[in-house]
Amino acid sequence: MNLNTHPPRWKTLLAFGIIYFVWGSTFLFIRIGVQELPPLLCAALRFLPAGLILFAWTALRGERIPTLRQWRSATLLAMLIFVGDYGLLFWAEQRVPSGIAAVMLATIPAFMALSEISLLRTQRLTIRLALALLIGFAGVGVLVSRSLNLGGSPIDTKGAIALILASMSWSVASVLSRRMPLPSSRAMSAGAQMLAGGVLLTLVAAAFGELRNLHLSAISGRTWFAIAYLIVFGSLIGFTAYVWLLHHESPTKVGTYAYVNPLVAVLLGYFAGGEPLGARTALGTLFVLISVIVITTTSAKKRLAPLAVEDAG
Repeated sequence: MNLNTHPPRWKTLLAFGIIYFVWGSTFLFIRIGVQELPPLLCAALRFLPAGLILFAWTALRGERIPTLRQWRSATLLAMLIFVGDYGLLFWAEQRVPSGIAAVMLATIPAFMALSEISLLRTQRLTIRLALALLIGFAGVGVLVSRSLNLGGSPIDTKGAIALILASMSWSVASVLSRRMPLPSSRAMSAGAQMLAGGVLLTLVAAAFGELRNLHLSAISGRTWFAIAYLIVFGSLIGFTAYVWLLHHESPTKVGTYAYVNPLVAVLLGYFAGGEPLGARTALGTLFVLISVIVITTTSAKKRLAPLAVEDAG
């Protein structure tokens, strides 16, 4: 990474705007997509074309094609990220508001910290980190609790469990990615993982019967627009801006999207999606974001750049 080059300020601001607001908006577009499409197929329609385009683009630029060993690693990570994380996210958004889904996935840094403490042994459980973890999980408790009288309904239990499992799946993939052979090119690594993920999602969708009795001609233009937005803006443009920023800004600064995306998703879900925004949502979001900020700033000196395919929505 060359941090000594100074691109025009407008380019930096534009790139941050993309990873902040475009990635934050993808949660609402996922919710639109799964209203008419089966969730795993919807995810496959997003990532298979995006993976093909990204992989072909990097290959045409002369990047080295992954070896068989690297493809095995990419496929394992794709299973955890695209089937385990995104597959569960798309499924959960049938039952959970898009803004709340974004807040629940913001717990990924907490699970990553736990993974680094227990598996990699690269972090110690300090008092500061322990408090941050407790605050984050307390935020989740606020969102799902049926005993707290905060107004508004707690989120669907099955949807909440799916989102927690999704966060755990991503955190495990992040830990494994540091120990597995992957292409040195960030773009090629991401393209290979995304392509493998799209194929796996298609196979799993077929295995669960999502392709039966599906009539694509009956899908509305609104849903197709949502899919196109997720492919072009959420995956391709968002990832391009993310990689560009990693070459011009510190990973710590780039990683600030982790606590901006949930705010964007909650506000967009409220104003554009008609989702509820009461005391329960506000308090749960606040707790989770405090946890994310503390964990990411505590780990900034020890953690390398995020996983190559990182894509918040």
